[in-house]
Amino acid sequence: MTYHPTHPQVYPVEEDTLLLLKAALAECRTEDRVLEVGTGSGYIASSLLGRVESVLAVDINPHAAAAARARGVDVVRTDLLDGLRGEFDLVLFNPPYLPTSPDERLDDWLEFALDGGPDGRRTISVFLAELYRVLAPAGRVLLLVSALTGIEEVLALARTSGFSTSFVQECLTEGERLVVLRFVRDEDDA
Repeated sequence: MTYHPTHPQVYPVEEDTLLLLKAALAECRTEDRVLEVGTGSGYIASSLLGRVESVLAVDINPHAAAAARARGVDVVRTDLLDGLRGEFDLVLFNPPYLPTSPDERLDDWLEFALDGGPDGRRTISVFLAELYRVLAPAGRVLLLVSALTGIEEVLALARTSGFSTSFVQECLTEGERLVVLRFVRDEDDA
């Protein structure tokens, strides 16, 4: 079966997608090995093809993996960084960041793109705990978060995980403040 990039169980290209893409285009270097975690439709990963050395995308959602493949992206279907090996120079992630209570759960594949747990930071915490394993020594990370998630709390989590942080991009959409944060290992702060 062929999946169209706008499959109803795939997170569509929205303002947050475009904001992270803008930041990624400004950050990427031709020699970068890029990893996009939670690629969704593959819009960002496919936009970087030919601009960097290599692009790999991951997503747990089989419909998202198929959508990204349809855009020509190399995709691994996995949960966050599970099973990945190698080092990446640039890691991109638009995580599920919406605070979600158990009664708000959708119980479908799209939920993996939206449900950030009770405080919106559950998936971000797991990601940060595993990130050093796949990040090149001088690697950079771009993470998109919402004010709904608690930007200062995410910054604190990153610092606790051994990263220096900075703001890269931001926008206001439908009354929601979205920001792209840049992380580097503390010893590589640049």
